[in-house]
Amino acid sequence: MDNRDSTETAASVAHPRFAEALRGLGLDVEVRRYPDAVRTAAQAAAAIGCAPREIVKSLVFAADGVPVLVLMDGASRVDVARVRDELGAAVVERADPELVRETTGYAIGGVPPFGHRTRTTVLADRRLLDHPVVWAAAGTPHTVFPLDPESLVAHAGGRLVDVRERTA
Repeated sequence: MDNRDSTETAASVAHPRFAEALRGLGLDVEVRRYPDAVRTAAQAAAAIGCAPREIVKSLVFAADGVPVLVLMDGASRVDVARVRDELGAAVVERADPELVRETTGYAIGGVPPFGHRTRTTVLADRRLLDHPVVWAAAGTPHTVFPLDPESLVAHAGGRLVDVRERTA
């Protein structure tokens, strides 16, 4: 498996919608493209050479049927009960692939933290701030980009919360 990366301009390798979002935000970030998909946090961390907790997972849930984006570090799992409490929702469940694509404009495994088709509530787990730089999908399962977590959360319009599962 050849996971050597190529670093190119965002416009040439990122999903066009995401590249447009970067331009609109005035962000000039490095986008890396990998020949093999980096759909999971573990795959992305291995390809980049960082720890899974330095990967940002952009996960879509449905809270009482309304899409919500949760930004979580790659080493943690989302505690759905904590998301439900944070939103005051009766029911929170993982969104199906169709709702993810309809809401964000991207397929699962390539959803970036911002640059989505529709505006949604964004919850960002505080643990993301534990790192000087985090890596997130750039709109495809083959592309990632680094950014400081404070900027990433701000550009996503995220609210800092504690929604990760606690380990024993």
